[in-house]
Amino acid sequence: MLNVGEERMRKISTTCFINFFLLSFIFGNIAMAEQQNDSIPLTAQKVHPLAVGDSAPDGTLLTIKGKNVSFKKLIAKKHSVVIFYRGGWCPFCNLQMGQLVKIEPELEKMNYQILAISPDKPEKLKESLEKHLINYTLLSDRSMELTKKFKLAYRVNDETLLKMKNHGADLDSNTGNNLHMLPVPAAFVVDQKGVIRFVYYNPDIKVRVNPDDLLKAAKEAQ
Repeated sequence: MLNVGEERMRKISTTCFINFFLLSFIFGNIAMAEQQNDSIPLTAQKVHPLAVGDSAPDGTLLTIKGKNVSFKKLIAKKHSVVIFYRGGWCPFCNLQMGQLVKIEPELEKMNYQILAISPDKPEKLKESLEKHLINYTLLSDRSMELTKKFKLAYRVNDETLLKMKNHGADLDSNTGNNLHMLPVPAAFVVDQKGVIRFVYYNPDIKVRVNPDDLLKAAKEAQ
């Protein structure tokens, strides 16, 4: 027979084992959920996109008319300058879109097309198109499918979402979903074979690729 002290120690050991098992189970599930759920960085600073020499992935995008289009089929038509931007609500994106309008004729002479991709739903793309008198192609990746494949997506926390909303930028309304993800602004030069020839990205949303650098990169990739 166990004496009182031994019985107490046995109960303590059993309780410790059960607690350890429960904690392991809980934290194991949390880690698994994060692994499955969150290959998406939680901040823009942790984003590391595809690099020069990588093949551009495929993904289904939406036109301003809401029609599905394959990204691979688009870039197979001609060399492309591919821009990922946050949305028509972003003032820094709007400045960049205006810069693209100015260099578009030079790019066209080199047989390039501009494809500008954002999470905005098609209706919002149309607003941007009319606002900036844009001739180049705006595309919606509201599902963030292609943005994730380019490894540009990051999650937007609740505090930032609230700040955006207070400044008139409702991400849910602009995208038509509640994924709460944005792209780090980026520019790629992709040749007709789908190979990435130039990459620029910056977690600082105020800093965008210099238009002259983009023209130079496009020329060198011909």
